[in-house]
Amino acid sequence: MGSEILRPPGHDRSPSTIELPAPTAWPIVSAFGLTLVFAGLVTSASVSILGAILAIAGCVGWFREVLPHEKHESVQVEERVPVVATSRPEVTQVRWMTEELHRARLPLEIYPISAGIKGGLAGSVAMAVLAVMYGIISGHGVWYPINLLSAGFFPARTTVEQIAAFHWDALIIATIIHLLCSVLVGLLYGVALPMFPRHPVLLGGAIAPVLWSGLLHSILDAINPVLNQRIDWLWFVLSQIGFGVVAGIVVSRQTRVHTWQSLPLGVRAGIEVSGRVHQDNEDGH
Repeated sequence: MGSEILRPPGHDRSPSTIELPAPTAWPIVSAFGLTLVFAGLVTSASVSILGAILAIAGCVGWFREVLPHEKHESVQVEERVPVVATSRPEVTQVRWMTEELHRARLPLEIYPISAGIKGGLAGSVAMAVLAVMYGIISGHGVWYPINLLSAGFFPARTTVEQIAAFHWDALIIATIIHLLCSVLVGLLYGVALPMFPRHPVLLGGAIAPVLWSGLLHSILDAINPVLNQRIDWLWFVLSQIGFGVVAGIVVSRQTRVHTWQSLPLGVRAGIEVSGRVHQDNEDGH
């Protein structure tokens, strides 16, 4: 009696199948909806409303699949036990890592910090060139996009003539903002691209710029209202794609380094710690 499986009434299974919980995507929908609810607190009310709708729909769909009885699916069972055979005398192990690890932590290799800095600086040059081209083509001049970037620090400069004129203080602030953001995004590329080894330029040059352009579209009004009123989103997205392509190419061409997975946190952080670190130099690592 204790070994019997409780099943909904009228639900039988054949001797060659077993019952497993049916897969469902409603928990993911509910979690995504809750994420949007909290994201809307710092963006806009429409995001929270969309998140609430998804969260409620996810909860309703999820509860319907587990109440009053859990949904199951029948899975075919292999009647005979397959014979496992191998020609290897022993299990292959990653010997350069520590003996205490039973599995590898991916990625095994990452780009150094210098790769992210180089990619960010190279991408900043490409984005600046595209922004200056926009100023020239639009007829506002080369200083127009530069002053728009720092317009949040000078609320009195609101007219086109004021924004299009040269201001040395706006140039300094815009340069600092541009370089700082470019280096930070470049470092993010250095961390993210090893996790997506296939088509890194496509990921960094198209997918990522479109995603953060959509994020900036929802929060730019709170960060820089003047820029939000006068920005040309087509040129903005093109500038972000130019940054992503150049940064992705530069980062992906740098030499990767092995992660210090076998070393304690104190050693990896450069802190002097007690004890010895056992190193296996058979593989030259």
